[in-house]
Amino acid sequence: MTDQILLVEDDPSVRTTVVSFLELEGFEVDAVSNTRDALERLHKTKYPLVISDIYIDDRTGIDVLMAAKSHQVETPVILMSARGTMETVMAATKNGAFDYLAKPFELDTLLSAVRRALDTSHEDDEDTEVEDLPESELIGSSPKMVEIYKTLSRVAPTDASVLIEGETGTGKEMVARMVHQFSQRSSYPFVPVDCSSIPAALLESELFGAMRGAFTGADRDRIGVFEAANKGTVFLDEIGEIDLGFQVKLLRFLQQREIRPVGSPREKKVDVRVVAATNRNLQKMVEEGKFREDLWFRLNVVRLELPPLRERRIDIPLLVQFFLNKYNGRYNLDAKVTESGMKALKEFMWPGNVRQLQHLMERMVILVPNGRIDAEAVHDAIESAEAKDSGGETLAETEMEQIRRVLAATGGNKSRAAQVLGIERKTLYRKLERMKG
Repeated sequence: MTDQILLVEDDPSVRTTVVSFLELEGFEVDAVSNTRDALERLHKTKYPLVISDIYIDDRTGIDVLMAAKSHQVETPVILMSARGTMETVMAATKNGAFDYLAKPFELDTLLSAVRRALDTSHEDDEDTEVEDLPESELIGSSPKMVEIYKTLSRVAPTDASVLIEGETGTGKEMVARMVHQFSQRSSYPFVPVDCSSIPAALLESELFGAMRGAFTGADRDRIGVFEAANKGTVFLDEIGEIDLGFQVKLLRFLQQREIRPVGSPREKKVDVRVVAATNRNLQKMVEEGKFREDLWFRLNVVRLELPPLRERRIDIPLLVQFFLNKYNGRYNLDAKVTESGMKALKEFMWPGNVRQLQHLMERMVILVPNGRIDAEAVHDAIESAEAKDSGGETLAETEMEQIRRVLAATGGNKSRAAQVLGIERKTLYRKLERMKG
């Protein structure tokens, strides 16, 4: 086997930098700029390691990966890209990539991956078949998001408990749904539970079920969430909100995988995977005695920390384009984002994260004059949203026109219109009555 590493990179500056760096570290590098040359080399030569960009020419780094594995299955392949997506990471994982690096990366990060790849023995590895994976709405090419994709692609096919941490609006439920979607349980139910919206006294019956007569108003046997999701996944959102008393019962369930409906003398076996999420610091809550340490350990087998949008601003253009296409298609419109509009969107702090960006984009697609989302339109939409959040109201004439246009776009669906406008449905009804008067 040659001592040379095969590098496939079409960008000459990146190619030169990587070759020079690896040679200084004592490695020999055979560098090519296109997939045709890469496939020819792989056909003739056995390499101890292949490093390839994803997007090269009419073929991709996935083709290079598959060719390397077809000639010598144990060859480790490191893929890299500035346009990493959930789909590319999943495709890389499915086809046996050793690692996936998001550009730009530190050269020491590459060096670490190279050394790990060369030091790892693959003799005892078994091939694992992974089903084709559907596209997702989890969007971003930033290094932090690519790390999430990598962790998700590894943990989803297992049955491990997952704890998702992140601020409100970062996409915790979306990640939980993807854990389920890419698991062996995907054909069974996914049941989300918002722990913060259920009174403590009712949470036990909600999750475990209740027998008729167990408490006032229990006029029939009621199946609980865990039993309803048997063989599937239960998503416990805002797990940090449950009280200490119920934490003991939840821990017992996670240990025994048995439920006892309220009022029942018998326990039932239930097979569910639990994914939990929180916007609070559970470790700090454990230290303060507000959350049980043993429950935290049980939930925290694999932890995914979702970054706030302000920490991955390079993903904002991707998200903006995605939501622009989505709502243009939904409402049969042709709104466009100008350069100044994109700059304003990238500079905003996004306290409400991706969810706030999504709602703002939907409102602007419907409401902006001439379908032109420029800096002024962005600032006006943000100010309008902040006025509503603080309890204020926009000018009556402007607001009435907004309501009319949103109702027209939603086909008169008042619930949907209220959601787009960012107000309660009853508030919308009140405003409509006022408009009639």
